[in-house]
Amino acid sequence: MKRDYKTIELTALYEISKILGSSLNLKTNLRGVLRVLSEYLDMKRGTVALRKGSEVSIESAVGMTADEIRRGRYKLGEGIIGRVAKHGSPIVIPNVGDEPLFLNRTGARKKIKNEDIAYLCVPIKFKNETLGVLSVDRLFKGGLISFEEDLRLLKIIASLIAYSVKLHNEMEREREAFIEEKNKLTRQLKGKYRVENIIGQSDSMQEVFEAVHSVAPARANVILRGESGTGKELVAKAIHFMSPRAKEPFIKFNCASIPEGLLESELFGHEKGAFTGATAMRKGRFELADRGTIFLDEIGDLPLSLQPKILRVLQEREFERVGGEKTIKVNVRLVAATSRNIEKLVSDGHFREDLYYRLNVVPIFMPPLRERREDIPLLMEFFLDRFNRENGKSISITTGVLDILVNYEWPGNVRELENAIERLVVMSKGKKITVTDLPLDIRHGRSRSASLLRGTLSSTVEEMEKERIIDALEKSAWIQARAARLLGITSRQIGYKIRKHKIGKTR
Repeated sequence: MKRDYKTIELTALYEISKILGSSLNLKTNLRGVLRVLSEYLDMKRGTVALRKGSEVSIESAVGMTADEIRRGRYKLGEGIIGRVAKHGSPIVIPNVGDEPLFLNRTGARKKIKNEDIAYLCVPIKFKNETLGVLSVDRLFKGGLISFEEDLRLLKIIASLIAYSVKLHNEMEREREAFIEEKNKLTRQLKGKYRVENIIGQSDSMQEVFEAVHSVAPARANVILRGESGTGKELVAKAIHFMSPRAKEPFIKFNCASIPEGLLESELFGHEKGAFTGATAMRKGRFELADRGTIFLDEIGDLPLSLQPKILRVLQEREFERVGGEKTIKVNVRLVAATSRNIEKLVSDGHFREDLYYRLNVVPIFMPPLRERREDIPLLMEFFLDRFNRENGKSISITTGVLDILVNYEWPGNVRELENAIERLVVMSKGKKITVTDLPLDIRHGRSRSASLLRGTLSSTVEEMEKERIIDALEKSAWIQARAARLLGITSRQIGYKIRKHKIGKTR
């Protein structure tokens, strides 16, 4: 009994629609479509080739081995498949054995001269975009054959495939975007905790981040301990902006940066006429920080005479301005920081024990950079990117330079690394920073203190004096009078020594 071609065609289209809607596995679905073409419509050796950039490669096939499928790769315009993919128009070859454009690259038709094979190839198009090519073989034995019906059906099937391919491509793009975002977040959140604007993946920095996350929502006072340049101010800001006080003021003050005679006025304000030059009432830092956070840096340098007033603010939340009698109430959270051995200051009588215990509710220790070397490449990359943008450059660092930077002691910690990278970017004349661009001390893996072990006795003494002056200036925010007091010399003497050693401000 002769089969009704229309019925077979409708049945095939129904089966193909079911297959394409059955799962999200594109390769499996395409193989199912080609099987239907083979079983219902006597089309042999079917393939679906998909376009990827300027190339078209077979994604799924029936009647071919895995090796033959792998060989099915074409450039746009190359062979029949490449032409259909490039121009988006179907091509019918009545007998591929007589067609020079048919490449038989897969080798699937080894006996092509002994078979009469028609080859039908239609574009898989979504709107005006060609996504790939559907091709099938038809066997025939002599005579003229009309391929119009076959071509019409293949166009319908190709349009059904196009929707599946487009959906698959969109899902792949979304998946890749999701994976990229996930990887980005993973890089940013390597540990359990992260703090805005602070870079660190080492275990010691993760402990700092954990402490910040724990203490930020509370009202407790915090003291940040660690060497100069380790990022204590950044952590203080993080504590404030992660706390319920985030929308209120964050006031910072360096206790070593103001002459002792002005400290009380700076911290607590003064009334008009309180002293010569006090021409108007002025609010102090504690008053400005009301409902917010005050960050007192280098609190170990706070004069003993002022410490009782700080203690009163912490205990009673009140004070009077200099020259005033009115008691002012404030609600302030204190975050303090010091690079000094505050316990020794207490034992030596330079710091009040009761204030120490009031401050030391939650201590957070900032590790020096030499104890978290795994963070150096991240910090270096961050600073390099920043200073490249600021200076309109695109400078990179060689592996040899990175190795040296990781192994250097960094006595100035993150601040020294930041300054070093900025200097290298600004001074670089090429596109890459090499080992010869590094300062000698860094190049040879020596810290400043290590360099003091070399040279003659007189040069060593000179270097030691210079280092002590720089250290005092850094602790005094480069105020010479304050640094002179720390060194036990006069302002005139320190001015002479600064000129003698050609000391310039480094921050």
